[in-house]
Amino acid sequence: MKFALAVICLAGCSSLAAAQCPPLTGNLVQGGLVWGKTAPGNAVTLADEPLDVLADGTFFAGFGRDAGVTAELVIRGERPCKQTLQIAAREYRISRVEGVPQKTVTPSQEHLDRIARERALVRAAKGTRLQRPDLLQAALAGFSWPARGRISGVYGSQRVYNGTPGSPHYGVDVAVPTGTPVYAPSAGRVTLAETDLFFSGGTVILDHGFGLSSSFLHMSKVHAVVGQEVATGDLIGEVGATGRATGPHLDWRMSWRNQRIDPQLLVPPMALE
Repeated sequence: MKFALAVICLAGCSSLAAAQCPPLTGNLVQGGLVWGKTAPGNAVTLADEPLDVLADGTFFAGFGRDAGVTAELVIRGERPCKQTLQIAAREYRISRVEGVPQKTVTPSQEHLDRIARERALVRAAKGTRLQRPDLLQAALAGFSWPARGRISGVYGSQRVYNGTPGSPHYGVDVAVPTGTPVYAPSAGRVTLAETDLFFSGGTVILDHGFGLSSSFLHMSKVHAVVGQEVATGDLIGEVGATGRATGPHLDWRMSWRNQRIDPQLLVPPMALE
């Protein structure tokens, strides 16, 4: 789901330039990804954070689940401008579950130590940030669904166990049988390929360049290997119910730098065969 966002220079930015800021494409909403194009060599910041600018002037940014409702975009160099972006807020599904055994809600110390080690692996995999314009341009051209089936979980939803909020769900869940193939939704390099992580079980992470990555969780089989370059549609694994999962499904998540973004905003509506 993509749409153009007209970006108009506000009255207060005359000190930078009277020029109109470039339009943005994408979803200016919590969990969304947007991108635009400026003059090559320009510097771009969002909320005072420098953005990557490709050789052709392409820049992009993502907004997390709880992003603020405004963020200032500043372009310096040729035709500079400043724009306060309006970020649409979303309502998330919140469910409350009572009577859950405490050992289910709070892992043991042994498990906590394991979780910490595995989170470090995931952080390292997402932190590679390949400087690959070809991968990023392929991603911005559009993603495809890595698996097709009933959507059983959505981005941003959250459960409250015994009155204590759990971590939000940052992906989209596709409920399909164990063994269903999982395909790369866009080109990338494999930076993580693990068969048995505590929470996510069989897990693969693809780096799409410049801090944009996809993660695929709970797989029964992992076919990808670290360092492998994959194209859209390449087989990377099979759906399963490994890790902390109650049934077979694919949990597809995406990140830009430290922000979790919604994969469902980057693919067309799912067409089931």
